[in-house]
Amino acid sequence: MSVQVENLEKNMAKLTIEVSAEELEKALQEAYNKQKKSISLPGFRKGKVPRIMVEKMYGANVFCDDAANSLLPGAYSSAAEESGLDIVSRPALDIVQLEKGKPFIFTAEVAVKPEVKLGKYMGVTVTKVDTAATEEEIEKEIDSEREKNARNITVEGRAVENGDTAMIDYEGFVDGEAFEGGKGENHSLVIGSGSFIPGFEDQLIGKNAGDDVEVNVTFPEEYHAKDLAGKAAVFKVKINEIKTKEIPELDEEFVQDVSEFDTVDEYKNSIKEKIEERKANSAKAAQTDEAIKKIVDKSEMDIPEAMIDTQCEDMINQFAQQMAQQGLSMQQYLQFTGMTMDKMKEQVRDEALARIESSLVLEQIAKEENIEITDEDVDAEIEKMAELYKMEADQLKGYMGESEKEAMKKDLAEQRAVDLIMENVKYRAKPKSKKEKEAAEEGAAEEAAASEGSEAE
Repeated sequence: MSVQVENLEKNMAKLTIEVSAEELEKALQEAYNKQKKSISLPGFRKGKVPRIMVEKMYGANVFCDDAANSLLPGAYSSAAEESGLDIVSRPALDIVQLEKGKPFIFTAEVAVKPEVKLGKYMGVTVTKVDTAATEEEIEKEIDSEREKNARNITVEGRAVENGDTAMIDYEGFVDGEAFEGGKGENHSLVIGSGSFIPGFEDQLIGKNAGDDVEVNVTFPEEYHAKDLAGKAAVFKVKINEIKTKEIPELDEEFVQDVSEFDTVDEYKNSIKEKIEERKANSAKAAQTDEAIKKIVDKSEMDIPEAMIDTQCEDMINQFAQQMAQQGLSMQQYLQFTGMTMDKMKEQVRDEALARIESSLVLEQIAKEENIEITDEDVDAEIEKMAELYKMEADQLKGYMGESEKEAMKKDLAEQRAVDLIMENVKYRAKPKSKKEKEAAEEGAAEEAAASEGSEAE
């Protein structure tokens, strides 16, 4: 096999790959061997027809397509490695020559990883974020926990109010006739939830347990059951029971029941710490994104479209795997949502481009800062993963091939580049007023100009 490389515009390359006539002949014979059991011709027993007779009957190249399909993956993989190119897309293949007795020639157009000219990446300015927990946030978190621990109790001596749960029997009629799906017994209906037809729940407010209520409603014009859409209906409703939520008081008994703490103050402090940890993590992620975005904007790279297409396809494939775990195929998802693959690619394109730009920039920073990941670093990371998945490290390592280990090295190098960037960022307070915002923008412009000037020097 031989390969010739032609560099094209915009970080694209064309590989011309030639497989010898002898290798093609072997593949042709293998294709014949796979199919001969099902081949029959007059005068021959099924499965015993000589290859030469099949080729006389159906043409000398009858097995060429199958032979090419078996040769292409291995030939392309070997050619890609031999070329020495850093290929970042799936190949666009085109067959040039496929004929018995001659070399098999095909081309593969591929995207090549673009060079990156970095802008400023040390001392990038990011927005400072206040991560202190407010009293309002603490109270909201506690109220949410109290709500989770609420219990429903039966109401005695009063009528239905908004927010109550009414236990009802009901049957619906249109033009005096009961309709399918319009009947229920001891149904739990939260008043004000909007889970029933508009107007239904409101007509139960003020009624008491044991009451028989006639509820008059009109189905919405866009109702899912077309035979009921827009029609007036009467529901005969019996209120069996009224329940309401009893939310526990914030006291020591509640605290000891839902947490490891004994006092309300200890519990509040723990909630405060959790909120501040969450806000700090969120702030760090936002600041990291902001820093990388600024570095990307100051850097230069010419990203080939084929590289973006491949990233889009990878993201969609990952999404399809997530759907499959929920028991939904990609075809079903597309049918339910009215989407197409082209629309999905269009939707994820911006995110795909952002991921590529970030990865290329971080990889280049790792190179320029001589960040190297050793086998020991990989082993340490595998240990962490094994602990997370409750596996033995050696067992997990055994599942990983060299390509997975190289990918892990790349990820670790990029993470160290991120750490280096964030260790050297400068912080600017988030502007509160329009005047402060304009001043901040002016300061940012001056900083950028000064940065460009220093780089030019």
